[in-house]
Amino acid sequence: MTSPQRLPTSLTPLDKALDALLQGVEPVAPVELPLVEALRCIAAEMPPLKAHPPRDVAAVDGFAFGARDLVGASSYSPLPLTTPPVWVEAGDAMPEACDCVLDSDSVDVSGPLPQVLVEAIPGQGVRRAGGDIAAGSLVVEAGRRVRPRDLLLARAAGLDRLNVRRPRLRIVNVPGGNVTADLIAESAQAAGTEAVYFTAAGRDAASVAAALDDGACDLLLIVGGSGVGRTDAAVAALAARGTILSHGIALQPGRTSAAGRLGKTPVVVLPGAPDQAFAAWWTLALPVLDRLSGRRPRKTVNLPLARKIASGVGIAEIVLLERKQDLWATLAVGELSLDAIARAEAWLVVSGGSEGFAAGSPVDAYMLRG
Repeated sequence: MTSPQRLPTSLTPLDKALDALLQGVEPVAPVELPLVEALRCIAAEMPPLKAHPPRDVAAVDGFAFGARDLVGASSYSPLPLTTPPVWVEAGDAMPEACDCVLDSDSVDVSGPLPQVLVEAIPGQGVRRAGGDIAAGSLVVEAGRRVRPRDLLLARAAGLDRLNVRRPRLRIVNVPGGNVTADLIAESAQAAGTEAVYFTAAGRDAASVAAALDDGACDLLLIVGGSGVGRTDAAVAALAARGTILSHGIALQPGRTSAAGRLGKTPVVVLPGAPDQAFAAWWTLALPVLDRLSGRRPRKTVNLPLARKIASGVGIAEIVLLERKQDLWATLAVGELSLDAIARAEAWLVVSGGSEGFAAGSPVDAYMLRG
């Protein structure tokens, strides 16, 4: 009988495990993707846009005029016109010498001579050149996530493709953890990766090792089989094919997580339990994906804590938070229920060198929504 996996006598500090995992990891090469595929990916360098609209256009349907020609016009003193006014539809280029648009009720065309009944100011009813997109602006800055409103700018500018970085992610599911593997796969898709999903033929080391492939991905995730149970063999499988950097990380939950390499490809072994897998996903896998995609540092939201967070020294603990009246309310510390994961709006890590935070202390938390 094969000897079961064992954790080392001492756990690896989270920061050391992450530093080793990130060693040598560089951003992937940019690719041009259709707009729909570029959504949620991280933008690479892009050329500046031309002004849009390229010239003044009507913002509303109506009659086009020069504002200075209408000075003094009112319903009590209509301004007669010697020539018929020019009608424009919203989006039409403005005629020469015209800088405003009046609606149909502002011009009386029922008599023999059209009459203007109101004054106007320059730019009224007009969208100026560059009013939607200023010349030299960008669809999205390099290192930022492509959002739906960025695609609006791209389409308005006439673009059908965007230059982005999209890491290739291979997820190997160890049988028995489908719920967790599906959760990680969906999270990976939301992170803008090109993810492929495989299930190993069995839980034994040979079956898991057969599913590992570093040639088709930039990051390899193994979900399940990281513990010391009799059927856990994911770490042994990785050791047979590659290198183990750390197994047994000072992280709660997620202490049976592992990090390694298959060739030059970074590998994260996530536990099969959803809460432990999410902890390793947030603290180990996401930083690697951010490095691969060239993402700028993730923004945090700083708010005071509604109550004290106590933590044991030596273990980094995950804290789930929700926002209540401009305070961070704690949902869970170290032990994460599925309900807390579903309700959480943000998370943070209490480092292994800290005993926690006092009530009222401002803390920076990473957002899980939006």
